[in-house]
Amino acid sequence: MPRRRVLLMASSMRGGGSELQTAMLARHLERERFDVHLYLTQAVGDLLATIPGDVEIHHPPESFPTRWTDRIPGGLLKRQAEWFRDLVQRTDTDVIYDRTFHMTLIAGHPVLERGSSSRRCPRVSTIVSPPEVALPLVEKRFVWLKRRRLAEAYRRSAAVVTVSEVARQSAIHYYGLPESLVQTIRNPIDADAIRHAAGSDSIDREPDECLRLVVVGRMTEEKGHATLLDAIASLMKNWPESVPPLHFRFIGDGPLRGGLESRWKDMVLAAGPKDTIHRVEFAGAIQPAHSEIAGADGLVLPSHFEGLPNVVLEAFALQTPVVATRAGGTVELRGSEERPTCHWAEPGDSGSLAKAIREFAEQAEQRRLHVLNASQFVRENHDLSTAVERVSELLMRAGA
Repeated sequence: MPRRRVLLMASSMRGGGSELQTAMLARHLERERFDVHLYLTQAVGDLLATIPGDVEIHHPPESFPTRWTDRIPGGLLKRQAEWFRDLVQRTDTDVIYDRTFHMTLIAGHPVLERGSSSRRCPRVSTIVSPPEVALPLVEKRFVWLKRRRLAEAYRRSAAVVTVSEVARQSAIHYYGLPESLVQTIRNPIDADAIRHAAGSDSIDREPDECLRLVVVGRMTEEKGHATLLDAIASLMKNWPESVPPLHFRFIGDGPLRGGLESRWKDMVLAAGPKDTIHRVEFAGAIQPAHSEIAGADGLVLPSHFEGLPNVVLEAFALQTPVVATRAGGTVELRGSEERPTCHWAEPGDSGSLAKAIREFAEQAEQRRLHVLNASQFVRENHDLSTAVERVSELLMRAGA
C-alpha cells in the first residue's frame, strides 16, 4: 500500500500544548504508512528543533500584499485559506490533520470545498478545549459567524477528535455535531522523553527553607494567574509557623504579565516586607519547562478553563505533585476516589484555590501518595503508542 501524505497543522512551534502534541505526532507517525508534512502559520518556536528532518515544513508569507478586501470581515482569513488550498494541491496531500479551531477555520474554509467532491482533501479535526467556553473567550469579534463556520467545517470532517470527554460533549452541543462523528483521544505523554529532557530519570529535589511551586503557562485571562494572586494574598494571613513559606515561580509570558507583576509589587508594598511571607517570581518564558517542573515541590494550575492540560501530565510523569482547578477536561485527570492524583480547587474561586494550596503545603504524606497514584494513572491512560495508533487509523481511513 502506498504511503499517505498527511499535512499536519499548527499555528507555530512556540511550545503551547497543541504545538507540543502536533510535534509529537510529527515524530511518531510511522513512516512506512505516512509521508509527513507540516503547515505552520508562522515557522517560529523552540519546538522546530524537535521536528525530524524528513518532515517538510510549509508556511505562508509573513504578510500578504494589502488588498481592499482585507477590510471586509473574513477577508484575510480567505486569503490564508486560498494559500493553504494551493499548498494542498501542490503537495498532492491525501489527508489533513487540523488541530485547534484556528486551523480548522483555514482548512475547513469554503474555498477548499468548492469543486467536485473527488478533489476535496479529507480532514481529521481536533478540538482541544470545550468550545462553548473557549471560542467566546478567545475570539472577541464575530463569534456567532465563526461558530457557524466551524460547525459547518466540523460536519464536513472525516472525523472529529476531542482531547477530553468534557470537550466532546461541549462540541456536540455547541456545534450541533452528530455523536457518531466525534470521539475522544486523550493527549498522550512521552514520559521517557520528558524525563530525559528534565535531565534525569530519577528526580531529586534539594531541601530548601520554602516550598517551591511552579506555575507554567501563557499569561492570559483564561490561565487564572490573577485568581492565583488573590489566593496568595489570602495565604499571607495566619500562615502556620510549622509550615514552610511558599515560593511561586511564574514561568511564561503573555499580554497580562506586566499587569500581574505590577499587582504583585502593590501587594508587597501594601503588606510590608515583614508580612510578605510568600514570594512570587516572574521567570519569563522557559522552553521546555521540564527541568523547572522536575525541580519544584509542586505545580499549580489555576486555569479557568482547559482542554486537557499537557503541563499536568508532564508533572505526573516527572513525579511532581499538583494543585489544579476542576477546569474543563482537567477533571478527567483526577483518578479515582481511592487513588486521587491532585489537590483540587474550583476554577475562578480564589478562596477555594487558597484552601487547596494550604492543604497541599500541610499534607506531605498526601503529596507523596498523589505522586504514586498520578504516575500509575498517566501510564494507564495516556500511553503514547496507543494514542498515535488511534490517530493513525483515522488518518488512514479518511477519504479512503
